[in-house]
Amino acid sequence: MSSMKKKTILIAGCGDIALRTAPLLHKRFRILGLYRDPESACRLRAHGIIPIYGNLDFPKTLKRIAGIAHLILHLAPPPNQGLRDPRTMHLMSAISRHSRLQTKILPQRLVYISTTGVYGNCFGRSINETSIVHPENDRAVRRVDAEKQLRNWGRRNFVAVSILRVPGIYASDRLPLNRLREGHPAILDREDSFTNHIHADDLARIIQSTLRFGKPNRVYHACDDSHLKMGAYFDLVADHFNLPRPPRITRAEAQKQMTPGMLSFINESRRITNFRMKNELRVKLQYPTVQEGIQAAKINSR
Repeated sequence: MSSMKKKTILIAGCGDIALRTAPLLHKRFRILGLYRDPESACRLRAHGIIPIYGNLDFPKTLKRIAGIAHLILHLAPPPNQGLRDPRTMHLMSAISRHSRLQTKILPQRLVYISTTGVYGNCFGRSINETSIVHPENDRAVRRVDAEKQLRNWGRRNFVAVSILRVPGIYASDRLPLNRLREGHPAILDREDSFTNHIHADDLARIIQSTLRFGKPNRVYHACDDSHLKMGAYFDLVADHFNLPRPPRITRAEAQKQMTPGMLSFINESRRITNFRMKNELRVKLQYPTVQEGIQAAKINSR
């Protein structure tokens, strides 16, 4: 496909997942990437992404992205405080200006990366995409706000919005090796929570499939087939990298020894299903379970 015939995709939030996804999109798309730090521009160019300056915290810097892309990949997280996501609001406002600029491109599709944290604590129950959200911390509340904004915006503007709810992302460079080396504890198995995972490379492929097959105003779980408790995950990583397994403590002891951030994760237990992702997005995971992903990470680390 020649560059003249390629559609344009704009990526907001050009971190690790964006850089893993970009190589999968080059054949079909001309890729633009929003950046706010000058040093990021060279990194984007090295990955075949055309850098466009814009800061989602400052709407006046976003005028250049009005009507420049057929598709939007929204990977930018909300701010670290508050109960709303103004970054999503600023992005939608900027790309909606096409209605006043007749020569500009009308966005056709938007894919947003959210989190399975929007379900809160489900006490180990199996959760599908029709389950009611129940965010239990401000971080998840902001994600629910972003989802609502995007779905309403998509309906008003006839844009196909697909939302990927993503659990813990891991890869060879995203493993809790330092945590294990430092001897941080995990919860006793009988009191532990179920956790969910996806390999970063599989997430990139899921994003690619969603851009092609995702249905309008539709939520998908972007997770693998594993249903591990958190301590079992730490044990699995430790065993593969010849590190000591973490000591186990009770939940009561954890309240005194663990950071608030870690406590927020261990206090939420759920098992996420991925049938819709496999059936509608036609995704075949390269790493169907955490065991396979960690084994590959060990091989790559040699």
